Amino acid sequence: MAYYTAKVRIAVDSPKGVKRVTEMYLVNANSVTHAEAMVTKDFEGQGIEFEVKAVSKSKIVKVIEHKQ
Repeated sequence: MAYYTAKVRIAVDSPKGVKRVTEMYLVNANSVTHAEAMVTKDFEGQGIEFEVKAVSKSKIVKVIEHKQ
């Protein structure tokens, strides 16, 4: 597995109407295609309008998490 960055454009309600913002997500996946599928699955069913704009392999080699 490797880390991939996914650039996702989402629609956000604002006082002036719907605004589109781009957010970046880090995905631990087997391939670019797998990462895109994981992001899509994560957003589906949430009622959020989204579009995966790009997925690319990250230079991140490890995520160190705090364990309690």
